Amino acid sequence: MIIAVDFDGTLTMDRYPEIGSPKPYAVETMKRLKADGHYIILWTCRRGDRLEAAINWLLEQGIPFDRVNAHEPRNLALYGDDTRKVYAHVYIDDKQVGGLPTWPEIYDYITEEERKWKEGQS
Repeated sequence: MIIAVDFDGTLTMDRYPEIGSPKPYAVETMKRLKADGHYIILWTCRRGDRLEAAINWLLEQGIPFDRVNAHEPRNLALYGDDTRKVYAHVYIDDKQVGGLPTWPEIYDYITEEERKWKEGQS
């Protein structure tokens, strides 16, 4: 699955424009999601030096990601358009309705959604 993940307040404790410490279980969960084969897009409003700082922080934490604010290349080839909103199967953001679940809950949710998605493919 393609997963778009916000940065401030989602992967980190919300201290924008500074970068806070990781949210509990965010690092471990992101590593598990990548190990499970998911395509991860960092989906953030940061740009310039602040974006560079976020990318460096992700690298320091060992948090895997495949793209930054950009579509998965097969979707671009399939649909032939580069819209501002990246396409994903799941969006993880602290500003979502109801707030951000815990990272273990996020992992369980994505795992279940992937199971249902794969069942629908067969």
